[in-house]
Amino acid sequence: MSSRNQPSERARKMRDEAETLEQAAQHATDPAERQRLTDKALRIREKSERENGRGSGTMDPM
Repeated sequence: MSSRNQPSERARKMRDEAETLEQAAQHATDPAERQRLTDKALRIREKSERENGRGSGTMDPM
């Protein structure tokens, strides 16, 4: 694997993790747990954008 592919692979993994957390938040019945999961997903997306550039952290324009 070339070193050029590593950042994009890391960005993909971060996006996948954030998406998983967002889906879990949608199914959470406890409002506090829903908020915690949503906040964590947002932090991961923000970190991905900082590390990998805008557009790599999310597919959704906010």
